[in-house]
Formats: sequence, C-alpha cells, structure tokens
Amino acid sequence: MDDREIATGGGALSADAFAGSVLPDGDTCWEALGAHDARFDGLFFVGVKSTGVYCRAVCPAKRPKRENCTFYRTAAEAEAAGYRPCLKCRPELAPGAPIAPDTDRAVQRAAELIREHAGSCRIADVATRLGLSERQLRRLFERTYGVTPTAYRGTCRLLLAKSLLTDTDLPVTRVAFACGFSSVRRFNDAFSRQYRMPPSLFRAKAGAARADAGPVVLHMGYRPPYRFDLLLDFLRLRAIEGVEAVEDGAYLRTVRLDRDEPGAQPLVGWIRVADEPARNRLALTVSPELFDELPLVVARVRRLFDTDCLPAVVEAGLADFHARVPAANRVPGIRLPCCFDGFEMAVRAILGQQITVKAAGTLAGRVAREFGTPAAAPHAALATAFPPPAVFCADDAADRLGALGVIGQRARAICALARAVCAGEVTLRPGADLEAEARALAAIPGIGDWTVQYLLMRAYGHPDGFPATDLGVKSAFPGLKLRELAALSKAWSPWRSYAVMSLWSVPHEPASSAKAPPSDRPAANPSPER
Repeated sequence: MDDREIATGGGALSADAFAGSVLPDGDTCWEALGAHDARFDGLFFVGVKSTGVYCRAVCPAKRPKRENCTFYRTAAEAEAAGYRPCLKCRPELAPGAPIAPDTDRAVQRAAELIREHAGSCRIADVATRLGLSERQLRRLFERTYGVTPTAYRGTCRLLLAKSLLTDTDLPVTRVAFACGFSSVRRFNDAFSRQYRMPPSLFRAKAGAARADAGPVVLHMGYRPPYRFDLLLDFLRLRAIEGVEAVEDGAYLRTVRLDRDEPGAQPLVGWIRVADEPARNRLALTVSPELFDELPLVVARVRRLFDTDCLPAVVEAGLADFHARVPAANRVPGIRLPCCFDGFEMAVRAILGQQITVKAAGTLAGRVAREFGTPAAAPHAALATAFPPPAVFCADDAADRLGALGVIGQRARAICALARAVCAGEVTLRPGADLEAEARALAAIPGIGDWTVQYLLMRAYGHPDGFPATDLGVKSAFPGLKLRELAALSKAWSPWRSYAVMSLWSVPHEPASSAKAPPSDRPAANPSPER
C-alpha cells in the first residue's frame, strides 16, 4: 500500500474526526480496531471491561469481544470511567485530535494552556485568563472533551508520568515534580488510585529502559503517511544560525523558556527530534535544563511537527487542488510546520524580506548572538538561545539591529512587533482570535499581507492561511489575477495552508485552471521572504 492509499484508506474520514465532534459510530470504531487502522489513532479509545484497560485503535493485542468494548473520544474520558492505559499500545503516545474549526476559541486555548502547563496551571487561573468563570469554562470544556478541565489536566499529568516512567530512568521524585505534583505522596496517591499500582511497581512492569543520567527521550505518535523528510528540508532552509540545525536526519535547536515567577531565571537547554517511521512516532530528546517544563516542550514540538494532523481529511479536502496541479504536487502526508517560538519565527520572517533564504538565516543568527543567551549543547551547531521580545523593547534596540546589517524599516518592524507582544496586543500562538491578530499585525509598518498570512500559518497553526502574493504560489497558477487566485483557492478551504506547503515543498510546474492552461514556463523562485 502506497502513501496515497494510506492517506485515503477505505473511505474518507468525516468532520467527526475532530475534537469536539461526536464520537465515530460504534461499528466504525469496531472495524478500525480490528484493522489496527492508523487513520483513527487518537480519534477514539476503547475501554475493555474484561481487563480494565483502555487502548488505541492501533493496539497490537487481539481484538476483544464486542460486548466488552466501550468507545471514548479521549483518553481522559476513558480514565474518568475507571480504565487504566494499556502497556502495549501506550495511549500516552497517541496523536491528538485537532480542534474542529467551529470550536469555541476559549475552549481551544484552555486545552492548549492545560497541555502546556499541566504541571503548574490552576484551572481558576486559566478561566480568569480567558475572561470566563470556572463554571462557564467547565461547561464549555465538557461539551468538547467530555470531561472537566480538572480531569483533563489530571490525565495529562499522569500520562506524562507514565511516559517518563517507561522511557527514562528519572527518579520517581523527579518524575513527580516534572509532572506538576506538589509532593511525592500526592503523586503516589494519584498514580495508584488511577492505575492501581504505585509508580515504582509500574516502572518495573513497564520494563523501563535504563539510561545514563542526562537527557531523556520521549515519544509522540503521528498518523501516517508522514513526510518527515519534507519537514526537515523546510526547517533546514530556514534554520537560524546557532539556534537551529538539521543534522543526521534530525532537527536540533536551543530552547529558552521564560518563567512567570518574579525574579526566576529562564530555562535554557536544547532538544533533538528524530523520526521512528517503523513505529509511526517521533523521538524527542530533551536536555536536563528543561525538565521543569516538559509539558510545554512536548506541546510545542507536537505543534512544530504537526503530529495531530489528519492526513486523510486533508487529502480529501484538497481534491480540487490536486486536480489542478501536477501529480508531483500531490503529497500525501504533507504537514504544516508551525513553530517552536512564535516571536522567533516572526523575526526570522521579517528579516527574510527581499533577501535570500540562506542570507536570512545568517542575519537572524547575528541577531540571536547579539541579543540572545549563550546555550551549552553537545552539538557544535547550537550555541545561542533566541532572545525574548522584551529585549527588543529597549530604546537602542533598533540602532543595535542596524549595526548588524538590518535595514531601518525591518529593525523598526521587529521592535514594534516586540512591543505589541509585550503589551498583549499580539500573541503569535494558536487559539487566538485570528481576525483580530491579523489586523494587529497588518497595522505594524513593515509587515505586509504576505507576512501576515505566513505568520497565520506558522505562528498560529492556521490550516487555512493563503499567501496569494507569494511568487511560488502565483507561478503555479499563471495568468490568474490575485482576486481570481483567491477565489479559486476557496474550494480548498479549510486546508489551504497544506496546499501552499505542497507547492513550497516540492519543485513544481505551473498548474492548470479555467483561466490558465498548462504552461511549460518554469516556476519563479519562491518568495525570499519565507
């Protein structure tokens, strides 16, 4: 079976695949479980009454009797019903279900905050941050996820703990605090109550891999097909010198995480991401300096590598696009690389305006060295952690950027963007009000429509971004005016970002359209801004 057959499977997945939608019907879940259908991995979980465990759709164990199966939308729902996670298929590794486009933004952002800060967030603080009462948040959250925010946070904590106990040799005490428990006793109580054995016994049963003290390796699943090679190519071209690199088939980068506590020093470390295609999962190596923020690191890597994508749904949604472009631009498993740090990526995009991609990476590296933080890593290509927005709010920041070779308009745009982020006018992260953020970005001198659309795609993870002015996009549809191209692309919504990535990731010839027949004219070089 080739990638195209894997992407489409025996039939297209419907909108029911999204989080917040109804659970696929029991017959569909039952057949997917019997076929170990990877398209449904993470879209439902099955609780088995005879064993008391819950499993993924791809569990290698023998399919249980139908009368013993109860299907749930989320792992949190299965755990709330009293089931414990299977040791064979490891539900903590399952890809997530992307939020349905019409899901309330507050719920989407609440889930993001809980996943990113499972170890430290208080549900009351999450509600306040979103302008809701706890009761309102609970009602909206239960409607989408089937459990309360508190139960969802508890599952996030325990599944991370299970992953650390299985894959690492971290002491139980360290695991407890890394997962957000205030004491080892509370961790032992919660783990034993939910999984019916203490953490120390679970580690023995799971057969934890012994490793030297130092970095830990965690895993996160994805749904095949998955073009990790194209993701690496994309990130390699846009890597910031000294901050990011692609080596030996893996992505490397430094990480700086600023903490909310007054006077707290930032955490500075590094990560490495590699593919394990035989198991449909990524291997994430995290340096010890980042252990206190493991949920945040994992959540950001998931976004960067788009592990929650539904390739079968994207493939079906781009049928009209595929009919208009050469076969080479139909890429089953194409992903939308979000970013690890929205501000960093935005600065890189501004610096890249009207210069080559390679020159932009070099210039961004100079900026990182001048304004950033030295980072120690066992990789020669990594030396600096990118600076936070606050350092570009200084009165002399624009002049210092100019001394590095950044032209005045772009230096002022970077500083204006930094001030907007620090003032809360722009977030550069998923879950925001896209229309409001797009207006705020466009109001900054030096940020045009192309950059706004690019940021919507990569900083906000918006699946429907469409930079119609991009040279690579325009050259794929010669003869069309911008408004005609924008109108044509509506048929590809809400997956236009993936159509753009297909054009950017694979060399292409001009596509056919009603206004522009196929042409032998070579495509123009992609916009140097990106």
